[in-house]
Amino acid sequence: MLGIVAAVLFFIAWLINAADISTNDVFSSANVTLLGLTALALHVAGIGAGRALKRHR
Repeated sequence: MLGIVAAVLFFIAWLINAADISTNDVFSSANVTLLGLTALALHVAGIGAGRALKRHR
């Protein structure tokens, strides 16, 4: 799930950069990219992964 969030954040950062949209300092392209990298790091670490289903026989 966090991998998808990271992809969306990277796309938003790309749009901000490509369209040369002027935003405030909080939503700059670099800050959105850093949020995407944080989400990607958490995804790779296994945090936010779906729960394993327990199957009873």
